Amino acid sequence: MTTLHAPTAPTAYGSARLLAGATRGERTDLATHRGLHGAQQHRTRAALVEETAAVRLLGRGGAAFPVSTKLAGMPTGSGVEVVVNGSESEPASRKDRTLMTLVPHLVIDGALVAARALKTRRVTIAVHDGAAHASLVQALEERRRAEPHPERVTVRLQPARFVSGEVRAVLSGLEGRPAVPPGHRILPTVRGLHGHPTFASNVETFAQLALLVSLGVRTYAGVGEPAEPGTTLLTLLGDVPAPGVAEVPTGLPLDALLPGSAGPVLVGGYHGHWVPDLRGLRVSRPALREAGVPLNAGVVARLPESGCALAEVAAVTAWLARQSAGQCGPCLFGTAAVARDVATILHGRPAPDVAARVRGLVRRGACAHPDGTAAFVASALSAMTAELGAHLGRGGCGRPYLGVLPLDEDGPR
Repeated sequence: MTTLHAPTAPTAYGSARLLAGATRGERTDLATHRGLHGAQQHRTRAALVEETAAVRLLGRGGAAFPVSTKLAGMPTGSGVEVVVNGSESEPASRKDRTLMTLVPHLVIDGALVAARALKTRRVTIAVHDGAAHASLVQALEERRRAEPHPERVTVRLQPARFVSGEVRAVLSGLEGRPAVPPGHRILPTVRGLHGHPTFASNVETFAQLALLVSLGVRTYAGVGEPAEPGTTLLTLLGDVPAPGVAEVPTGLPLDALLPGSAGPVLVGGYHGHWVPDLRGLRVSRPALREAGVPLNAGVVARLPESGCALAEVAAVTAWLARQSAGQCGPCLFGTAAVARDVATILHGRPAPDVAARVRGLVRRGACAHPDGTAAFVASALSAMTAELGAHLGRGGCGRPYLGVLPLDEDGPR
């Protein structure tokens, strides 16, 4: 079975910024980090709002929400919480784990920038990966000795289930309750950790904040496309020239990363979309959203022609069904029914109700898991017409299941 293993040395297309000092796969300590990025800098909330708006910084999680808008809507004061969501429970994604493991001080710098802008000393980093946890704890110890700060930064291990990475699930887990998304949809900025207003975002977002403050607006926006300047991290896997985590300038055509043979490509991970080819698509959250292909966790996967693509889809769909939080019918029963339909097609039998079942998942769940599963399956069935024809017409494509798309089961990693 082929999987993406970590740690692997990340790569940079152009100059490494987020990954400066880490492209050999070696962890940067505090002294190395300061040599690369300079002394810790801070901003007022008003200045940080202005700078994040100037570079159109979007959150690097699934929602891609404007950071300036979230900051501007936050209150300030000692009761505010800052939460770094490092629960990267998307099995195909390694970008946040790479940042926490190899450049932990960049992540911590970004968290402290947000905390001081919001006039709070309460920072929590939630993480499920053991190596990332150890690196962050070591980084905090390095800071305690060399440059102590007044903020109380804590690193907390969290469950590794897929749905446990959703921000409301992370907050629930940090409070000692089950790490699943609650049914209510109150924004964390209104009522988050322990009932306090909470500025929460994923790991790369905080690393981008640190980089913006270090470089300044002009230098930060000196690469990438105007609609979303800078660089971003992707996890490339499958039939790609350089599998693993890559830092790329925004605006780069996706087919520059995956040259060669055509074929369905998964963009956005297991809540993402399959596309029949990459022509016209580029690494830009605004442009991809307009094309109906959200970048989400930054996963881009192309399956090798030597393997059965439908078997990969069936395996992931079954895994997604097992990841249900069990809180609502569409998630508990609907995803399982869709998974059975995909398995039925894989074995050469028609599943006439699959399209209706997929539609039944959309906007029906207590969280985004049913919608994400629906997008993954519906786009696969649309993009893999030749594969479907082979299975339904001949009972199979004759190619083996390679397990290119990783499936991490529950439990610490």
